[in-house]
Amino acid sequence: MARNRPGDAVRRKIHELQPNPVLRLLDRWRPSSEIRSWSDGLTGERITGKRLDSLRSRGWFTLHAIQWVSGADIDHLAIGPAGVFSINSKRHRGKSVWYGDAAITVNGTVQRHIAVSQSEARRVSRTLSRCCGIDVPVRPVISVVHAAKLTVKNAAPPVLVVAVEDLDRILSGLTPTLEPAQVAHIYGAARDARTWAA
Repeated sequence: MARNRPGDAVRRKIHELQPNPVLRLLDRWRPSSEIRSWSDGLTGERITGKRLDSLRSRGWFTLHAIQWVSGADIDHLAIGPAGVFSINSKRHRGKSVWYGDAAITVNGTVQRHIAVSQSEARRVSRTLSRCCGIDVPVRPVISVVHAAKLTVKNAAPPVLVVAVEDLDRILSGLTPTLEPAQVAHIYGAARDARTWAA
């Protein structure tokens, strides 16, 4: 798990959709191409992953592209003094993103990002709690990449929605809740592929 690069699951999907590297490159530039959509997601995950990996010098551990048996994946998992965070990268290049009480809109269109992130965090929490033998709360985060504007209208949001440029600063600035030994214990379980195979 620790060797996974940001976006590895997306990269595999792109190669599955188009095995030919020349055609894959051409498809990345076709506006309606499925490959282009996946490639945008890959870019978002790479940028988010780089921000998260910068937390390592501050006592954090990060994992990327964690694969469930179902084939779904967790974009990123950050484990550090402030707790455990399940992070989804969402690239909305040049668009206006607005987050209210329970919904996100992108250029005025409601998205399912909040519900999906909350469901993922609950599943990660159950999995890590079972494997660690302790309660492991997991907070959902959405990393917004390349949006023209991000507006958050909620003082205590159930999902932390942040611009990728602020992600590492915000996570490292949260109040510590875990001791270094707890961080290491949870990370030990999270980096074991068998944890996610159940």
